[in-house]
Amino acid sequence: MEPFYVTTPIYYVNDVPHLGHAYTTIVADTLARFARARGRRTFFLTGTDEHGQKIAEAARNASTTPQAFVDGVVARFRETWQQLGIANDDFIRTTDPRHESFVTWLWTRIAEGRAPDGEPNIYLGHYEGPYCVGCERFYTEGELENGRCPQHPDREIKVVKEPSYFFRMSAYAGRLLNHIERYPDFILPDYRRNEVVSFVRGGLKDLSISRTSFSWGIPVPGDPFHVIYVWLDALANYVSALGYGTERYTTFWGEGERGRAIHIIGKDILRFHAVYWPTMLMAAGLPLPRTVFAHGWWTVRGQKMSKSLPATRIDPLELVRDFGIDTVRYFLLREIPFGLDGDFSFEKLLERQKSDLGNDLGNLLNRTLALVHKFARGQVPHVTPNAAVEQRAIAPMREAMQAAVQEVPRFMEDLAPSRALEKIFEFVRRANQHVDEMVPWSLAKHDPEGALPAVLFGFLETDCSIARLLAPFMPSTARAMAAQIGMDPSLLEKWPEASDFGKQVKPGAPIGQPEPLFPRFDKERTLALLAKWTGGDVPAGAAGQATKPEPAQKPASGASTDVLPEVTIEEFQRLDLRVGRVVSASRVPKADKLLKLTIDIGTETREVVAGIAQSYSPEEVVGKQLIFVANLKPTKIRGILSSGMILAANAPGMLALSAVDREVPAGTKVR
Repeated sequence: MEPFYVTTPIYYVNDVPHLGHAYTTIVADTLARFARARGRRTFFLTGTDEHGQKIAEAARNASTTPQAFVDGVVARFRETWQQLGIANDDFIRTTDPRHESFVTWLWTRIAEGRAPDGEPNIYLGHYEGPYCVGCERFYTEGELENGRCPQHPDREIKVVKEPSYFFRMSAYAGRLLNHIERYPDFILPDYRRNEVVSFVRGGLKDLSISRTSFSWGIPVPGDPFHVIYVWLDALANYVSALGYGTERYTTFWGEGERGRAIHIIGKDILRFHAVYWPTMLMAAGLPLPRTVFAHGWWTVRGQKMSKSLPATRIDPLELVRDFGIDTVRYFLLREIPFGLDGDFSFEKLLERQKSDLGNDLGNLLNRTLALVHKFARGQVPHVTPNAAVEQRAIAPMREAMQAAVQEVPRFMEDLAPSRALEKIFEFVRRANQHVDEMVPWSLAKHDPEGALPAVLFGFLETDCSIARLLAPFMPSTARAMAAQIGMDPSLLEKWPEASDFGKQVKPGAPIGQPEPLFPRFDKERTLALLAKWTGGDVPAGAAGQATKPEPAQKPASGASTDVLPEVTIEEFQRLDLRVGRVVSASRVPKADKLLKLTIDIGTETREVVAGIAQSYSPEEVVGKQLIFVANLKPTKIRGILSSGMILAANAPGMLALSAVDREVPAGTKVR
């Protein structure tokens, strides 16, 4: 298979790592681990962006030098990635000599060339206009919102007046549009590509690429009074880390028009990666990256994470200390489809840990190991060949494994780790169901076919298969499962094949004692964690939801007995009913009863306004699979175009959403 090169942005070190940094890096780490398991030559790069005016100001405020300041913050990034189990192949710093020398070469290479209009790529001029130090970006007046940067409304915009070198980016608009049209997966998701196309068609301006008002940066070749614009400097890291001209560069960057790099970034820096970077590469005669994927933001209680809002700052290391490394990894990867915005909820985190990880995954491993200890003396059973027993005890799990082995790679190739985990946990739930169906406790009393050894062997093979499937996503959990099963840990490094089922554990080998993968939090611990992470604002019933299921509701009395006129089957079939998954939810301003929902219906996402806010909070509905009317005529509600409708039961004093009783793919038809 083709070599695989995945990158995170290099993170700006004016502040310590936060949840947004962790999210991007965990996704990239998972993609890299998956590619390695599939046998692809893989290179995973992350690092830090250390030049620019913002760093110089932060160092001055800390009464230290810029270099000493960045050295201290970089240590925090390295520690965070180590604690999160990040397996990057390299860590690039823009203060590395190897990087600085490449940036100097890149500037010279671009400057020596000519733009498509025949003019020099770089020319000296004078810049005057708004500049946001927060995102180190030049703005036009039309791009500002109320005179402020849309990304940093709490910071004052500075008006910069200084000599500057300019990159003739405007001349590359046509070539860039042609490239985007030729390669639809160059910018993902699709709606981000549409944003970029609209921006480029609106007309590109030449880009100021040097500064003279500060000196913390890489000097412009031949003109040391200028330092190179921080974004030209930073974006070059994707090539400087490989070593231009080396075998590693040729392998992972590629040759020709289209390279191999997959850049995983936040949506706020899309323009730099999808416009500035490719036009610079065109000017230098270098291949463009294969894909720029811009994911959404995590908010905290509806607010964007910000240094100026301490309540929105989440330290990933502190989160891992309280909840465990793989609980955090699983939640971030599973909770929202990659690409969309999501609101971080500690209640949802605890619920995922209790339900998916504890009740489903942890319970499966615990109960199967306990059965092997009880009925097979703690050893992998020897199985006597018996076609009938094999068909009943082992074949169903081999088929379930085969479905996961085949479908998960398709989701990962589409950069959809949430869907991949959804498929793996379908296998987990099917495995728990299979344990119940095989009733091994009854076979221990009456087993005329001698099926019990095969049943127990199949359970262990299933656990082994699940550990291997989970290894790229939850490496610590996979290792813990392997240790308890007694399987060869090297199997975790290779993506399983359906033919492996039945060959992964050795008959007669001892297994470990069952230990909880995800220990339950008692009510006191749950309340303490919720109080800590929500600032003491613990939602009513949150502790109960995280520690035990809610009691069943009694049926409401007074339900309507009126029956509407009959309809024919043809009339009913005019309704396009589908299963829709709620991927995000928020309250509609100044509307107590309304929530705005984003719903994945398989082929697309829809926005819907639903009158459920008095019965459900936004956090409660995210992730639910609901019955959705897909062909209802769109209508505007409170200025929002609502395209479809969810179904619910409405009784006096209560409302209940309609849902399916097991997970199915979003978009599944309801008949």
